[in-house]
Amino acid sequence: MVNEDRNQQECDGTPAQESAVRADPSVSADPSSSAHPGGLACPSSSGPEDLSVIKVSRRRWAVILVFSCYSMCNAFQWIQYGSINNIFMNFYEVSTVAIDWLSMCYMLTYIPLGLPVAWLLEKFGLRTIALTGSALNCLGAWVKLGSLKPHLFPVTVLGQVICSVAQVFILGMPSHIASMWFKTDEILRASTIAALGNQLGIGLGFLVPAVLVPNIDDQEKLAYHISIMFYIIGGVATLLFILVIIVFKEKPKHPPSRAQSLRYAMASPDASSSIIRLFKNLNFMLLVITYGLNAGAFYALSTLLNRMVILHYPGEEVNAGGIGLTIIIAGMLGAVVPVLWLDKTKAYKETTLVVYIMTLVGMVVYTFTLNLGHLWVVFITAGIMGFFMTGYIPLGFEFAVELTYPEPEAMSSGFLNVSPQVFGIIFTISQGQIIENYGPMPGNIFLCVFLTLGVVLTAFIKADLRRQKANKETPENVSMGELAGQSSGFWALAEDVAAGVGVGGAPRVDWFCGGCETNSTHKHGAQRVSSVDVSALLFCCSFPVSFPTSCPSPGLPALVPRAHHCCHSLLSSVHP
Repeated sequence: MVNEDRNQQECDGTPAQESAVRADPSVSADPSSSAHPGGLACPSSSGPEDLSVIKVSRRRWAVILVFSCYSMCNAFQWIQYGSINNIFMNFYEVSTVAIDWLSMCYMLTYIPLGLPVAWLLEKFGLRTIALTGSALNCLGAWVKLGSLKPHLFPVTVLGQVICSVAQVFILGMPSHIASMWFKTDEILRASTIAALGNQLGIGLGFLVPAVLVPNIDDQEKLAYHISIMFYIIGGVATLLFILVIIVFKEKPKHPPSRAQSLRYAMASPDASSSIIRLFKNLNFMLLVITYGLNAGAFYALSTLLNRMVILHYPGEEVNAGGIGLTIIIAGMLGAVVPVLWLDKTKAYKETTLVVYIMTLVGMVVYTFTLNLGHLWVVFITAGIMGFFMTGYIPLGFEFAVELTYPEPEAMSSGFLNVSPQVFGIIFTISQGQIIENYGPMPGNIFLCVFLTLGVVLTAFIKADLRRQKANKETPENVSMGELAGQSSGFWALAEDVAAGVGVGGAPRVDWFCGGCETNSTHKHGAQRVSSVDVSALLFCCSFPVSFPTSCPSPGLPALVPRAHHCCHSLLSSVHP
């Protein structure tokens, strides 16, 4: 702290605090409380977090596993009605479409609530959103226990709607938790674990209801079997809610990666500005469409699987659930293989395209083998399809974060998850009508057409891996402009700095660079800087003081705004 204070004074020969107060009485005299008007946060030297330390927390695996489990519980409840569609239709004496809507309400709820909840995640943080999601999931599970009479279908609808709202607080979390808690070489694995919990829940939702709830005519016995399933889910959801209370923290004490350290040092971006930048990101918008087509097809296939199998194989509810479980288990394996590949190659675009093409191939094979009369063939072809179709989902999340860094993961995930809900509803209703009028094969061909469109659009996505650039170990290869991408990142930050101190006209910042005083605007192109220097820049406090006419050290290569900010963290790192 002594060195830090001395270096602050070296900037202009006066104490930084006094200078700051003289220049603007509204500025706090406490440097740890100063905030950069353009988006830089000033970390406290005595606060609980040391942003200069990159360190992973041992709690991270507990956090990701608990999240994966309550995501699994919620996903189970999504498909538990659709997996035995015909049984619930007879029990509640409603139409097939009414049971389909118990699945589609998950998709419908997400469309208006997805982006607002993504904003809430940035506003209130990880723990609050996790508690809300797990609490709603628990509440919805217990509400369903009040629907064990045929005339109480509206109660089961209410319980399912509550669970669908809980899902909005869950789907956007995997990439956010992975980036917040895990180091760079663990992010893909963590995201995969988080996403696979959801997939495993769907797989169990296919099989367990078919095992626990037999297709019988006695309404009282049927209600008893349904109650067993509801009680089990209610108990599991309650236990998981308690674990969330115990395990989840807002964020780790230290940032786990360089990219996250930079993110910590920046204040939360304005939500509307972030949304506008995402809309302007052509590569990301293409991914939103292609991801929506793939995941939407999966949602429709999952919702209608029981109906398709029963049409060709009457009385095979358990095997229909087994086919669904096979799709999911194969998909979980399919998600692990690309992750191992990406850990070594970082070839996001190529891997995503290959997986998408194989999804289409698997769907075509499944379509033309479903009616052959051999269930074992259906199990094999459904597994091949699931290996790629379900395996694509975690890839899409991580590719989105790469394309949109440094935008908040919650925003990119929110956008990404809205798309499959829209396509899922369209595909489910359309394919349901096609199956009812023409049979399963035309319905599956309908999905194949849209998957083909997804393959074509994926080929046009450019692999602009911004997070990889931010985390790159070789400092000379990192450029401010490259990290910024399309009007975002650090040049936008420089623009905010200039605007915040009242510079008129085009944002202009005076920099000390490698011992030489230079003038430039962010329009003039990228300057090469080391990632350590970038981190130091982000720890600047907003003191409107003047620097000396020359760099304090000829070896100081960092970009420091002249006459705008005193980067005492940087100076103390150069002069220990």
